[in-house]
Amino acid sequence: MSNSFDLTGKVALVTGASSGIGAATAKLLAANGARVAINFHQNKDGAEKTREEVANAGGMAIVIQADVAKSAEVDSLVKRTVDELGPIDILVNNAGSLVERLRILELTEERWDEVIDLNLKSAYLCCRAVATSMIERKTGAIVNVSSIAGRTGGALGSIHYSTAKGGLITFTKGLAKELAPFGIRVNAVSPGVIDTRYHETFSTPEMIKGYVAGIPLGRVGTPEEVASVICFLASAASSYLAGETIEINGGMFMD
Repeated sequence: MSNSFDLTGKVALVTGASSGIGAATAKLLAANGARVAINFHQNKDGAEKTREEVANAGGMAIVIQADVAKSAEVDSLVKRTVDELGPIDILVNNAGSLVERLRILELTEERWDEVIDLNLKSAYLCCRAVATSMIERKTGAIVNVSSIAGRTGGALGSIHYSTAKGGLITFTKGLAKELAPFGIRVNAVSPGVIDTRYHETFSTPEMIKGYVAGIPLGRVGTPEEVASVICFLASAASSYLAGETIEINGGMFMD
């Protein structure tokens, strides 16, 4: 019986892969046989650590710095990935951040644009950069990392982030319709409260306690649990899924 999760021979690009969900995804994709490009913006040490862990486990990965909110840097990122690893088969748009919690009267136009660009425009730029090759080869899997905030509006002070993540869900559906006829599947994951640097930075222990009280499974999730679903969407195991957003939140939000 063939292993539908086997990614041997595939090339994957994971943005924002220096920590958290991105790092866990890069490692799991590599563990399943993919050659992985680990993108980072500022956290070079985290990206190198991820690459070392992949290598120590017998996998193949490279590290590439790029600000994926800028088109020229995205084009360079994709070109280097192709030059060093081969044509991209799997794109995981994971880069994103809240940057800071701000309510509407504090939220400047500059900060709004920054967060929208980082979380939403970056996915558009990366998808555009890989689409031509995927269309020509009639194969590919794109996974966008949204958030439960995109479904609920998020906690107070996060409307810029939640708006971007909600837009990413809609972008996933529209792009899936456009690319499905070429054999390219576009899907998304929507993590809930996951144990990452995001919540270490933007959520207080009291906030986390409140979140957990509303999670039927009674705990926060792990980056590895999200990575396993991303890997599923990147593999042949999800060959008939297109335009879907899978909720990974312990039952906190049920669509």
